Amino acid sequence: MLGVRPLLRSTATDAWVQADAGWDAVRRIGARFDPVQSRWFGDLLSIARDSLLSGTAGDWLMLDPIESAVLWPHLAAAAQAGIPLVATERNTRLALSTDVRIGAVLAEDRRGLRLAAEVEIDGETFPAEGVRAIGSTGVHAHRVEARTILLRVGEAMLTRPLRALIAAGGSLRVPAAERDDFFREAYPALARRSAVRAAGGLVLPAPPHPRPSLSIAYGADDTVDYRFAWEYEGLGRFPLGVQEADDARRDRDAEAEARAQLEAAWAMTTEASFRVAATLHGADAAEFVTRVVPALEEHGVTTIVTGTPRGYHELTGEPEITISTVESSDPDWFDLGVIVHIEGKAIPFQPLFKALALRWTKLKLVDDSWFSLTHPALDRLRALLDEAAELREWESGPRIARTQLALWADFEDLAHESLPALAWREAVEGLRGLDAVAEVPVPAAIRAELRPYQREGLNRLALWWRHRLGGILADDMGLGKTLQLLALIAHAREQEPDAPPFLVVAPTSVLPTWAQEAARFAPSLKVVMLDRTRGSRRSPVKEKIAGADIVVTSYAILRLDEHEFVAQPWSGVVLDEAQNVKNPATRVHQAAARLKSRAVYAATGTPMENSLAELWALLTLTAPGLFPSARRFREEYIQPIEQGKVPENEDGSPYRQARIERLRSRIRPFVLRRTKEVVAPELPERQEQTLRIELSPAHRARYDAVLQRERQKVLGLLTDLDRNRFIVFRSLTLLRMLSLAPGLIEPDDEKLGSRKLDALVDRVRELRAEGHRVLVFSQFTSFLKQARRRLESSGLSTVYLDGATRNREKVIDEFRSGDQTAFLLSLKAGGTGITLTEADYVFLLDPWWNPAAEAQAADRTHRIGQTERVFVYRMIAAGTIEEKVLDLQQRKARLSAAVMDGEDLFAQNLTADDIRGLLA
Repeated sequence: MLGVRPLLRSTATDAWVQADAGWDAVRRIGARFDPVQSRWFGDLLSIARDSLLSGTAGDWLMLDPIESAVLWPHLAAAAQAGIPLVATERNTRLALSTDVRIGAVLAEDRRGLRLAAEVEIDGETFPAEGVRAIGSTGVHAHRVEARTILLRVGEAMLTRPLRALIAAGGSLRVPAAERDDFFREAYPALARRSAVRAAGGLVLPAPPHPRPSLSIAYGADDTVDYRFAWEYEGLGRFPLGVQEADDARRDRDAEAEARAQLEAAWAMTTEASFRVAATLHGADAAEFVTRVVPALEEHGVTTIVTGTPRGYHELTGEPEITISTVESSDPDWFDLGVIVHIEGKAIPFQPLFKALALRWTKLKLVDDSWFSLTHPALDRLRALLDEAAELREWESGPRIARTQLALWADFEDLAHESLPALAWREAVEGLRGLDAVAEVPVPAAIRAELRPYQREGLNRLALWWRHRLGGILADDMGLGKTLQLLALIAHAREQEPDAPPFLVVAPTSVLPTWAQEAARFAPSLKVVMLDRTRGSRRSPVKEKIAGADIVVTSYAILRLDEHEFVAQPWSGVVLDEAQNVKNPATRVHQAAARLKSRAVYAATGTPMENSLAELWALLTLTAPGLFPSARRFREEYIQPIEQGKVPENEDGSPYRQARIERLRSRIRPFVLRRTKEVVAPELPERQEQTLRIELSPAHRARYDAVLQRERQKVLGLLTDLDRNRFIVFRSLTLLRMLSLAPGLIEPDDEKLGSRKLDALVDRVRELRAEGHRVLVFSQFTSFLKQARRRLESSGLSTVYLDGATRNREKVIDEFRSGDQTAFLLSLKAGGTGITLTEADYVFLLDPWWNPAAEAQAADRTHRIGQTERVFVYRMIAAGTIEEKVLDLQQRKARLSAAVMDGEDLFAQNLTADDIRGLLA
């Protein structure tokens, strides 16, 4: 063994002596030794750890047991620390070597094999018997030369076989009888990790190479078990992926390279993840046997099969799809038939649709044939079926609603052949060419000259009626939707005079309009008004409507007397100002959904005010089955379009645009929308302007103080907006009212006044002098009353209308026939159902959450019959929440335009972030 100990150079003799240089002394920093040297000795002890035999002076530190490779750079650093390495014997020459080469030489003679270590240090050969290992990281070797011992110490990585050989004295003898066992068992481990040289004419064999093998076991219940392994000639089989750390018989590098090739061949044939062993079932087993195994065999994998192989075979032909519809017992639905043929084989209905719905990638049939479901045609079929039916409906097969005409067109584009039912074909063909709808004559009962676009509206409504379809008449305000619907009703009565009446449901404020319009344009039609305030309610609805052509009632009456209206059959239902049923959770929407009629028609200039969910709600009434699933509509349209939620593998903007285009395509057959700019160019121009009014200093101080207080309160509630929505909106409403006039919040602050009212009075006074008349709108009746008092105190005559006004028609007629300068109206009472073309100026005193409501208000005067240019002024308190509401309006308007009018933007609902923006 090789040992080391600290020595001192004698000043007397210049010889190296132990003296008091014990381990404890030299490693203690702060003693009489150099600190660098003390640290070096201390580190050496740390590297050696348990190798120190004792702590007394004169003890040796043995190097042979040290395993740490850190020993060698530490020994090399001794010279730099001023510590020479010297031998204790004068005839010994010690050197720390940097070039150590160790291998083995194998020779054969009559007695067998002789294996010996070969050691070369610094270019000199050392006898094997003089070599000893230092752990597994180095050696010390000596030889005698001219009575001098040459001692070399150096770093050399020793494999286990070499270390064993050195420990055995440098050589081993293998008897001739064990020669083959040696080459089979021991030689591969030696040759893979050490340099082995042959001597005496011996030819060394190459170590065995790993070959991949695959065991395949066919079992019951359509299962296949497989397992990969490595085969080494002469060594046997070893599981793939399992290797003992010290098993030197196997070639790790060769196995890693072969496995990489194996996984590459696997990936070229299947999308399944590579596994070294698994149990496969059904289609997975079929794909493995027919695709993966042949590809692996081509890459040199040996297969071992047990059990009875199954006759799996893959269908690789082009899918041929036949689509058909069959009339069902429900007149609003057709059973959807889909037949897929591949290589002439008809694919069974149920397993195919289950596989598509569950997003499987392949399908195996009972005859052991299988095919991939990743074909583009099947991908499109899957997407279309997702729209056509929910999975729970597939127990008896998917259905397609009468309203899903655009979806049917997509099916036809996909299919090699389509076989629609006769009634379905008529509907499809009728609505396919919406730009060239067949003309229908204006009914004889209509006493009016229909404008060209109104005749087009009648043609579309009649087309819907002929095919038992409903829809949304979404023309701009003032384009005569009531007249077009009256024409439809008259047309339907001509076709089926003995059919049940039509039911018209409208806001209470609009009921007189229907009575007046019917009397004016269709006087021969019998109209029955069902209003709680009109006559006794003792007789049931059935008796009241006897002989009627049109029954007109309010949304309130429909909700209160739902059971009576639901019990009656109706030829059709008209929902006027249909934004009143935009919430599916309300009783009035649910009551409208339960009405029994041939078709439902919604009339509204604002089919979507705040969200696509409102459009969906109207379509569930007018085109039931078009989007039967609220959840799917939310995931496929609302989330990507409004909220920007896009699948991970999709690009945001193109994906959202594609969703908008798809939604337009689906709703196009059932939404008729014309704008005044397009169909009524003769209308005088409408100009809009925003007037920003600065608050007075006192008003500003009061507003800012309340803003800070409410902001602090509201921002703390936004983490749970749904729960705190009422409190949050109460604060927002408080700020909006404070933007108008401090007196609306605190009566004592009325003295602070309102510059917005000052500006209103000044402008109305100027307009009266020029002979103009104005409409003034606000959603806050308290502010509207303040405005009326200010106007009248300035000598301006007014008319006033809000929800509490009892003699509504009298007030409206008073303005129409009188000469009052200003008509003040609340949003709820005056925003719909009134024609006031006598005025040509509109003032909107406060911005509303819903931009469509403002448009409706302005359209009270900008409609057919107006001959003067219309001016609309939005009065905004500068630096207040009103400015933020105006920005929010614009986003909502863009959402509506993107879907209804073809613009390419989208917006969001009022979210927590929106509210933070309002309070910023």
